[in-house]
Amino acid sequence: MSHKLYALDFDGVICDSAVETGMAGWLVARKLWTDMPDAPPAEMMQAFRQVRPVMETGYEAVLIMRLLFEGMQPDSLMAAFHHQIEALMIRDELGVDELKQLFGTTRDQWIADDFDSWIEMNPLFDGIADKLKQIDTDSSYIITTKQERFVDHILKANQISFPLAQIYGLERNLSKPQILTDLSLERPDDEILFVEDRLPTLINVITDDRLDKIRLFLADWGYNTRQDRDSAADIKRINTLSLKDMQQL
Repeated sequence: MSHKLYALDFDGVICDSAVETGMAGWLVARKLWTDMPDAPPAEMMQAFRQVRPVMETGYEAVLIMRLLFEGMQPDSLMAAFHHQIEALMIRDELGVDELKQLFGTTRDQWIADDFDSWIEMNPLFDGIADKLKQIDTDSSYIITTKQERFVDHILKANQISFPLAQIYGLERNLSKPQILTDLSLERPDDEILFVEDRLPTLINVITDDRLDKIRLFLADWGYNTRQDRDSAADIKRINTLSLKDMQQL
């Protein structure tokens, strides 16, 4: 009998980090653009949550917050996301590496100054902590575009013991399909269950011939749109999962 191996995304599957990511994005944006107030208006955070499904990596939150502050509507930003953020980076001469570093150091400072408020803005989705405590962590991996130390902080704060070596984060500079390929080669007899909330990521896995045996699940509680979920329903290889289903997986 094959053994289950869980490969789980973090933001949008394990952790509801949208408020914290938006806030961290705002804090960084304030350092880059001095015309921004200390705290984002409440409606700005709501708009960020609306745009969150198209964001791939944390540093993009900085650019989203700036564009929203400049008056761009969430729908317009979502419709041409990569074009809009690249245009802003070119206009204001910003680099990806610089933004990634600034995003990480700003988060580190927030954690150092007020760990409790940072953790409070990173709640786990209902029932997820129990699931992570039940499954065999030797056969569980977290595959995320978040920096590994932040994942580790959040899990430890929720009394979840998870091997740091099995958290594959931003630092590794590996795509999710590549990490899944490596896992399938290391654990050829295991049945890999990949749970992800971004439909484009799952489609990237489907288009990779090396990953035909991996079971794919779209987390319907995460950062995806109704259109994403409707599209996923038409793709045979993708199973749409509810939080209740996750308990049984």
